[in-house]
Amino acid sequence: MSGADARPTVLVVEDDAVIRCAAVELIVEAGFTVREATNGNEAIRMLDQEQEAGGTVCVVVTDIDMPLGIDGIKLAACIDRRWPRIGIVITSGKVRPSPGDIPTDGLFIRKPYTEECLVAAIRSVMP
Repeated sequence: MSGADARPTVLVVEDDAVIRCAAVELIVEAGFTVREATNGNEAIRMLDQEQEAGGTVCVVVTDIDMPLGIDGIKLAACIDRRWPRIGIVITSGKVRPSPGDIPTDGLFIRKPYTEECLVAAIRSVMP
C-alpha cells in the first residue's frame, strides 16, 4: 500500500448533501480516507464492488432516515450479515433505534454530533 492508501477508509452514507459534506470533512481531517453514498442501495453496490477489489472500507457511518427503501437500520443489518468485519456507526437526529436495531459491535450517535464524538465512534468500531 502507498502512503495515501494506508489510511483506513470510511464510507459515509447520508442523503442530506450538507450533512454528508460536513461529515466527510470531519473524517478526512481526522486522517481517514472517505467514500460517499447518498442512500443504502448505493452503499451496498459500492461495498459489493469494493469487496471484489480487495475491500478497503473498514467502517460505515450511516444515517437512519434515508429514501429508496433501505434505511440505515436495514443497511447496518445487511453489512453485519455480509461483511461482519466492517464497523458500523449509525446516526440520526430524528429516530432513536430500538434495542436490537444496532449490530452487536455497532454504535449509535445522535445528531448533531461533535467531531470528537464522531471520530471516537469510528475508532471504537474499527476492526
